[in-house]
This record gives sequence, C-alpha cells and structure tokens, in this order.
Amino acid sequence: MLRLRPFIARDAGIVTTWLKSEYAFRQWCADRYEKYPITAEDMILYYNKNQSNSNAFAMTAFDETGPVGHFTLRFPKEGIFEEARLGFVIVDDKKRGMGYGKELVLLAVQYAFDFLKVKKVSLGVFENNQTALHCYLACGFTEVSVEKAESYLCMGETWNCIEMERINSVELA
Repeated sequence: MLRLRPFIARDAGIVTTWLKSEYAFRQWCADRYEKYPITAEDMILYYNKNQSNSNAFAMTAFDETGPVGHFTLRFPKEGIFEEARLGFVIVDDKKRGMGYGKELVLLAVQYAFDFLKVKKVSLGVFENNQTALHCYLACGFTEVSVEKAESYLCMGETWNCIEMERINSVELA
C-alpha cells in the first residue's frame, strides 16, 4: 500500500536512478531538463527554482521499502484553482508492471480532488509512451480533443502529446 508525502531533497538521489535511458528520460520530462543523465543536484535545482511557486507540489510515493514513485501537481492557470496538472510521473523501474503506477496515479488524483479541491486533473502523455497511456486510461482518464496537440523535439524526432483529463465525479453529483 502506497502513501504520499512531499518530495524532499534526498528523494532526488533515488528518483534519478530510475531513469535508465535517455529515451525513458525524455518520455518522463520532455525538454524540461537540458541534459541526460540528470543528477540529484539537477533535480533539486529544478525544484528549488519553483520553490516559491505555491501553485506546484512535488510528491513522493513510498511503501515499507522507501520511495517507489514520484509526481508533480500544479495549477496550470495562474490564480485559478479548478484544475490540477499531473506531471513528472515515474515509478521505480524495479517495481514497474506490479500495479504501482496505477496506485500512484490514483493517489495523485485522490490528493488533487480531496486536498486541492479541484474539479479536474489533466495531463499530457507522449503517443510513444503506450505503457503510461494504458495506465492513465485504467485510472479513469479520458482523451481530450485539442485544437493543436503539444509536441516536442526529442532525440531528433517530433513527439506529440495526447491530452487527457479526469473529472471529479463528486463535482458532477
């Protein structure tokens, strides 16, 4: 059973070890970091830059063995708190395929709905990340039509994002 806590600096040394290839790294962060591999210090610097932003939350999922997952939630529209954007979702590479990803995403959604009191949680996932796409669908996310899909130049290719969201069913009642 997973639990959540705020990300702390010492988590960075663990999370960065889960990124075993540049391909997986880019699927995780797109162009948010300049180089691969990143170090714990790179990750800490990245989050410290946004530390004064009270609209962003970095979280660590853990079980009895220690940290097993990580994600961020942020309010994408300044001063509007109806939507949380899920990002930087990652699970310990040794624990993938064991249900941890689904449990982590469901905990993130529950946190967003119950604690942040948002009406919806949104995310973007690369078309080439079928494992993550299937996980998000299993967690109740649906694809959203957008006028122009986000795309990033990664590893010499153009990677397109699929926009997804999950609406708070309590808000609908």
